[in-house]
Formats: sequence, structure tokens, C-alpha cells
Amino acid sequence: MKATRLGAAGLVAALLGTLVTSTPANAAPDAASTTTATCATDPATPKRQFRAMWISSVVNIDWPSKASQTSPDQVAAQQTEYRELLDLAQRLNHNAVVVQVRPTADALWPSPYEPWSEYLTGIRGQDPGWDPLAFLVAEAHRRNLEFHAWFNPYRVSMPAPGGAGADLAQLAPGHPARQHPDWTFAYPPAGVAGSRLYYNPGIPEVREFVQTAMMDAVSRYDIDGVHFDDYFYPYPSGTYQVPDDATFAAYNRGFTDRADWRRDNINLLIQEMNGKIKAAKPWVKFGVSPFGIWRNKAVDPLGSDTTGSQSYDIISADTRKWIKQEWIDYVVPQLYWYIGQYPAADYARLVPWWAETVRGTRVQLYIGQADYKSGDAAYGPFWQNPSELSDHLTLNQAYPEVQGNVHFSAVQVRANRLGATDIYAAEHYSRPALVPAMPHLPARPLLFPVVTKAARQADGVRLTWRQPADGVGPLGTATSYAIYRFDGTTLPGRCGTADAAHLVDTVRATPGGSQSWVDTSAVPGRRYTYQLTALDRSANESPTSPPAFVLR
Repeated sequence: MKATRLGAAGLVAALLGTLVTSTPANAAPDAASTTTATCATDPATPKRQFRAMWISSVVNIDWPSKASQTSPDQVAAQQTEYRELLDLAQRLNHNAVVVQVRPTADALWPSPYEPWSEYLTGIRGQDPGWDPLAFLVAEAHRRNLEFHAWFNPYRVSMPAPGGAGADLAQLAPGHPARQHPDWTFAYPPAGVAGSRLYYNPGIPEVREFVQTAMMDAVSRYDIDGVHFDDYFYPYPSGTYQVPDDATFAAYNRGFTDRADWRRDNINLLIQEMNGKIKAAKPWVKFGVSPFGIWRNKAVDPLGSDTTGSQSYDIISADTRKWIKQEWIDYVVPQLYWYIGQYPAADYARLVPWWAETVRGTRVQLYIGQADYKSGDAAYGPFWQNPSELSDHLTLNQAYPEVQGNVHFSAVQVRANRLGATDIYAAEHYSRPALVPAMPHLPARPLLFPVVTKAARQADGVRLTWRQPADGVGPLGTATSYAIYRFDGTTLPGRCGTADAAHLVDTVRATPGGSQSWVDTSAVPGRRYTYQLTALDRSANESPTSPPAFVLR
């Protein structure tokens, strides 16, 4: 946003105009504004909570649909589909989307390093004729949704017949894996059902290449976060072993235990990627969504009270170390299990373990929710409970370390089987929410906005405001605004904005000296008090604006 400044005289006039000419005679300061006591808040309307859904592009799970590839106007169809998913996110009071932009060592943008994704056109490497990632980011920001770019680091192909399987020749022409076949391995072995190609995490050149390919998107696009899923080394298939004997011999770095070496390969990926992101754009967040069990307590006293598969051992993902070393900004464990007597992985046992794991670190905890299981008979009777997912979010409230949820996946959220989406949205997402701030990311203080006009019109109350001053560059610049509304004409005080009870909307900052917004939910004839705050791109909030009153 272009820096916009009011002159000193204009600022004083605006402030005086708001405070004097708009303030009714009976307005009195709220006692909360003169005390430092902790504000009482309602856990049902948290002011800050990360709310998102995953939008998967691999095998056209969520976006774009496979049907769009044969549409007479493929681009228009895909853009319409995406806008509809963002409309859904807005209706549910979400504040972010996590969109898969590199599903299989390919790209949903014009990458100089990797081919176009087949999931755009149905043909590997085919140019779709537009820049999807630029559109995806811009449309999310237009709705003031954070955009987290979801990358899969090492997966090269999906199984045949739909994917290339283990056949390098089936990849797009010029694919880096075809140019460097020694960078890849097939797992399970070629000829076995489900075989696919992976980049070998143990080869230093591979680790450098995949980081370079992903950083291209970070440096060129205005993304808010980088997001990895749970695919590092492949999940085991039968008794087949990952074929990395030669790699271990050549690049063991002094490790004698191959399992430790593999974990260190992934540790290096995480640590180095975080460093590169922060060096390029310090405000861009880095998060990982791991399998929900790190280790079981029976194997490791630091583990959880579970008996399921352990990501530490089976896919070489030492998530706990990434948290304790603070190599990531947030973690989204996939807790895709129900609350109940399920010793392998009870949701109610895992949430406290993850809460304890992030406690004392600056890593934020969001929980991955299995919307795809709700109402599906294949997953058993617990998932036939329409309130199961809402019960998850209720349980989360007992753990302040849990700062949000990400729902898998968009089409499942939209399906709303058993009315489960409606239930958790009504019980937990009834008000908008700001994304959690990350105090460890760099920031500069923002001045509060100044409301220059609050007037009733046919479709509601229109607020107009200006930002008195902005900083230079991405830090210290107002990226969005939070709008609070109070019944009557009072000065709400500090506690009035402590939770989201009075938060009616958040809007993206737009270029120019003045912004406006219409409160279409304002009741005709009712008096209101409005206050605004400015937020930077890390959701740090300015002081509240002087109040603006609507008297009739």
C-alpha cells in the first residue's frame, strides 16, 4: 500500500472533529480505559484464532476441479471455482487459506526451475496461459485472507495409471528429475502397485534444488506463509526399504546410524528453509503440518500416550526438535482421530501433548481437523456424530496453547455432511477473528486510523477513514483494518476490543488516501459507536481510533 500521510494540521483537525463534533453529551469514558486490570473475555469469541482450510491441488482434490480442464473457458472456470472457495472461507469467518502450489515437484506459477503442474490443464508441463499463483494470492488478499503457500518438498510423481508412477519418461519434458535421474528413487519399487518417484533427501544437491525452487515463489509473490505437509521420507509400504544405500555411503556426514542420518537430512531441510525465508522476507511465516504422533510414550518417555505410527521413525520427521529449536513459526499436527476410547491415537490425549510440546517456545500450535471423516461411514460410528468436530474445538479451549485450526479439506468443508460444518461454525466461528500475532517477527508500531465520516445510508452505515501515517516498506505499513461496533454511544475503553464480541469485520487496506466500508448489518434507527484499528502484515494491531458515533 502506498504511504499516505495527513499533514499535522489535518491530523489535529480530524482527531478533534471525531472527538468533539461527534461525541454526544452523555458519553462517558469506560472504567476499563483507566485501569490495568485484565479484561474478561469470552472463549467462544476469541479475538485471535487461526482459521483456515487446506485447498489441495494434487489429483485435483479441491482446486482446480478435473472438470475445469475441459471447460470451454478453462481459466474462467478455474478462477470461478477458487473464488467460490474463498467465499466459503469468508462465510465461515476464516482468516486464511493454505493452498497447495507445488504438489509434485511442479509449479502453479511460471517457475524457471520446474514444469507447470498437470493439475491445471491435464497435461504435464503444459503452460496454462496465465499465472495462477498471482491470482490465488491477490484474490485471497482482496478478502483479507492470509495466503499460505503449501509446498510438498520431495514428491515427484503420483502412482500410475493417473500419475507418472516410477517412469521418468512420463514426466514433463525437461523435468529436472529426467535431467538428474540420480536425484530420484522409486518407492515402492518400480512394478509394485503404488510406486512413485521421490527426490532423494540425502543428496545435498537435491536439498539445495528443492529449496531454490520453492524460494522462487517466496521471493516473487506476496505470500504470507510457507507451509509443508507431512511427506518427507515416504511412508513405509510393506517391507520395502528406501533405496538409499549408495547415498548413505556417499553423504553420511559421519553418521553411523542411518535413521539418525535421515532425520538429520530433514532437519537440515527445515532449518535451512526457515533461514532462507527469513533472509528474503522476515515477515513470511513458516509452518509444518506433521502426522499427529511424534513418538509413543512406551518407546520414548517424551512421547504421547498413544500406540500409533510414529513420524519420528517412519518418515524421519523429528517435529519435536523443530519446535524446541524454533525452526518453524507454527505447527499443525494432523489430529485426524476422534475423542474417545481409542488407545492408538485419542484426540483428547494428543491435544495436551502438543500443547505441552509448544509451551515455552514461540512456535504457535494450530490443530489439523479431519472434516473429510465427518459423516463418512467408512470411518466408524464416532464420525457419525454431527458434533464430533465441534467437540474437538471445544476441547481445544482448555489449552491456551491451541491458537487455531486448519480443516481438511475445502470440498469436505463445503460438503457439510451431517451439518457438521454449520455446527462448529455456529459454536466456534460466530464472529470474525484476527490471526494470532507473532511477536518474534519484525514489526514497527502503527498509528491508529482516523474515522473521517460515519453516516447512515440506505444499505447500512458507511464508515470512511484515513491512515495518518505509514512506514516505508512492508513493515510499519497498515495492511488491513479491524472494525469494532458497539451498541449505543459510549466510550468502550480498552476492554471493549479484548475479544471479538464487537468485531464486525476486517478489511484489506487499499491504495489511496481514503478507505470506506459499509456495515450492512446495522439496524436502522439504532445508535452505534465504531472504533477501528490498523494491522500490519503480521497482524500486529495499532491503538484504537477515536470513536465515531452514529446517532440516527
